Amino acid sequence: MAKVAFIGLGVMGYPMAGHIASKGGHDVTVYNRTSAKADKWAGEFGGASAPTPRQAAEGCDFVFCCVGNDDDLRSVTIGDDGAFQSMQAGAIFIDNTTASADVARELAAAAEMGGFGFLDAPVSGGQAGAENGVLTVMVGGDQATYDKALPVIECYARMVGLMGPAGAGQLTKMVNQICIAGLVQGLSEGIHFAKKAGLDVEQVIGVISKGAAQSWQMENRYVTMNNDEFEHGFAVDWMRKDLAICLGEARNTGAHLPVAALVDQFYSEVQKMGGGRWDTSSLLRRLQR
Repeated sequence: MAKVAFIGLGVMGYPMAGHIASKGGHDVTVYNRTSAKADKWAGEFGGASAPTPRQAAEGCDFVFCCVGNDDDLRSVTIGDDGAFQSMQAGAIFIDNTTASADVARELAAAAEMGGFGFLDAPVSGGQAGAENGVLTVMVGGDQATYDKALPVIECYARMVGLMGPAGAGQLTKMVNQICIAGLVQGLSEGIHFAKKAGLDVEQVIGVISKGAAQSWQMENRYVTMNNDEFEHGFAVDWMRKDLAICLGEARNTGAHLPVAALVDQFYSEVQKMGGGRWDTSSLLRRLQR
């Protein structure tokens, strides 16, 4: 049993921390900006809550984090009350936030100066994946740190992979989001076309999902999309944040992302429709206006 801290109890972090405590049997202390949620988690899973990231991380072997963006991440790590201020030598910080590769490298360097390890470890699988403990985790860092942290990460994961040095986890998550953007737009157009053509969408998907068009999005989202339900997963606001990170990195590397850039604009239209909290499959609703 390890002593673990978990910082950030949103729709992803809350169940992830729960799996570390219940499935892993670890001693978990949590921090959340809204303290009532941290107290609720502690009551549900039998752990403890702390008033600051610094106090949550004190004496811990592993410190996990899942917050909103680069600025949030810097605040809870290198801020005055951040976890980096109290982490002990030999401990490991595992960041599950989807953030930039630049901030991952920045924090990895700060951790090295402090004598502890750092892994950027963004996740994919959405709220359902977090609740069921079957997330995919893309990790950046060194092999020894990864090997030490892997058993704890596996508490909430189905697939974990070391992708390269610091920042590689975030870069891999960018690839993930780039691919999803195109897939969801393609699926939205397909369902829209099928309806306009007078086809039975369920029958169509039943056939084409067994061929080359098959995807996770098709298998898991076509029913709710066909029913005009868009409250089932990753929100448009968060997808736009992620695509902004992708497009920014593409400018740095010289990569060309015409489809991702176009879909990002489509999502901006969804936001203007009042759909910032709709899930990413709501691209279909834009077509059906």
